[in-house]
Amino acid sequence: MKSKFQARTSSQLPHRHLMLHKPYGVLSKFTDSEGRPTLADYVNELRVYPAGRLDMDSEGLLLLTSDGDLAHRLTSPFQKVSKTYLVQVERIPDESALVELREGVMVKGKRTRPAKVQLLHGEPDVYPRPVPIRFRKSVPTVWLRMEIQEGMNRQIRHMTAQVGHPCLRIIRVAIGPIRLGSLAPGQWRELRTGELRGLS
Repeated sequence: MKSKFQARTSSQLPHRHLMLHKPYGVLSKFTDSEGRPTLADYVNELRVYPAGRLDMDSEGLLLLTSDGDLAHRLTSPFQKVSKTYLVQVERIPDESALVELREGVMVKGKRTRPAKVQLLHGEPDVYPRPVPIRFRKSVPTVWLRMEIQEGMNRQIRHMTAQVGHPCLRIIRVAIGPIRLGSLAPGQWRELRTGELRGLS
C-alpha cells in the first residue's frame, strides 16, 4: 500500500511547502471524526500534510509539505532538528530548575536531551489567545524560551511540570532556521527558497 505522501506525489507534481500559524484549540490534522477544529478550517490545499505536530492546546509554527523525505527529516529523532518555543509557566523558576531543564529531566522513564532554556524578562510580543490562560492572583507567571531537538508527546509540558512549574501556554516560534515571525494565528504562506534550503 502506498503511503499518503507517495499517493499524493505519484503524479510528479512539484512539491508544496507551507508554514502555518496553528491556532489554539486546533488539531494538527485535516480530518476529525468528532468534528473538532482541524487544519482544513485554515488550509485549503490538497497535497500537503503536517511534518510533525503540535498538540491541540499548543500554538505556533507548523510546517506542511507534500515531500515525504523532508517530513521524515524534520520528524526523525536522529536528525536533531531544533524546535524553539515560548513557554509560559506558573511561578518563577530558580536557577536549579533551569539547570535541570537544560541538563535533561525524566519524562515517562526516559531522560530528555539537553535543552537550551532562557528565562525571559518581560512579556514577549505574542498574539492574544482566544481562550485566556487560567489566572491566579497569588501565583505569578513567567515566560521561558526553550529549544529542544526531540519531540516526545507533550514533552515541553512534561518537562516544566517535572521541575515544579506547570505550563500555561506554549507557542512554537521556530523549526530549525524557519521562524514564525509575524504570521498571525490561522494564516499560512509558502516557504521561501532560502528557507527551504535551510532545512536540507
